[in-house]
Amino acid sequence: MTEETDLPDEEKEFFEHHRFVADPRQSLLRIDKFVTDRITNVSRSKIQSAADANAILVNNKPVKSSYKVKPCDVISIVMPHPPHEFELIAEDIPLNIVYEDEALIIINKEAGMVVHPGHGNYTGTMLNALLYYFRADANAHPYLVHRIDKDTSGILVVAKTEVSQASLAKYFFDHDIERKYWALVWGDFDTDQGTIVGNIGRNFRNRLMMDVFPDESQGRHAVTHYQVMERFRYVTLIECQLETGRTHQIRAHMRHIGHNLFNDALYGGNAVLKGTTFTKYKQFVTNCFQIIPRQALHAKSLGFIHPTTKQKLFFDSELPNDMQQVILKWRNYINTNHEFM
Repeated sequence: MTEETDLPDEEKEFFEHHRFVADPRQSLLRIDKFVTDRITNVSRSKIQSAADANAILVNNKPVKSSYKVKPCDVISIVMPHPPHEFELIAEDIPLNIVYEDEALIIINKEAGMVVHPGHGNYTGTMLNALLYYFRADANAHPYLVHRIDKDTSGILVVAKTEVSQASLAKYFFDHDIERKYWALVWGDFDTDQGTIVGNIGRNFRNRLMMDVFPDESQGRHAVTHYQVMERFRYVTLIECQLETGRTHQIRAHMRHIGHNLFNDALYGGNAVLKGTTFTKYKQFVTNCFQIIPRQALHAKSLGFIHPTTKQKLFFDSELPNDMQQVILKWRNYINTNHEFM
């Protein structure tokens, strides 16, 4: 299973690392024993931890390590990161580290940085930077738990041990993570808050895009809650809280209800979608696009239970400079152009 490296992670997505089909004559056998016998250099305890984190699926459903494999069962080992098809190289790249302890590290990622290597981005990623950062600590290694898009800025957590990764991955799987994003979107809203429910799957024409479908046979159940933070008539600053985590969830859901993210080229937000026909207005929007040459989306906060101490952690961040500048320009524009209101 592969992934386009510039897809976000608003949304967590699991990737298949191993797949086995039980023989038609397979006798009943605990799945931790079954898998350990088939994967080299892996301990049974690690397989059990993976099962606890819902990373072992049988016929597409998570099972515990005590599950007994039956004839013709399809067993998948899934992880919250794509299989490594290349050597990860340590690179001295600056990182904005918000917090760190023995179990995890919190990073405020800048827009433009890819989270992990992949097709077209084999170097210069956050994982390359973390590998260099951990070079002096033999006990630490970057284990991805979730991702955010290359052109989305904001807070994300990376585990430093496999045990922490398994615990954090389970939190994401069970939706026990509090994640809030701020986005500037096209258009005004009739109400101050709302909820979008729509099944998200790959767009049939453009596989880089996600689309919203009427049933779960074509997409995965997804729920986004939004709250209006500030209105600028033609665009609106909103806060989104994810109940589920799907690839491009905010971008696809907002496009679905006619509120494309500002300057989101992939989802059509890089055109003048709302406003007047005045040349002056169009030039104003173009100037805003130049200030923020990406989708106006920031992973603002993240809250979860620490995998070791079991204490509640919460991390918040300021909006990046490009979003702050664009919001200020819209605020000033609306306040000084009453004839267009």
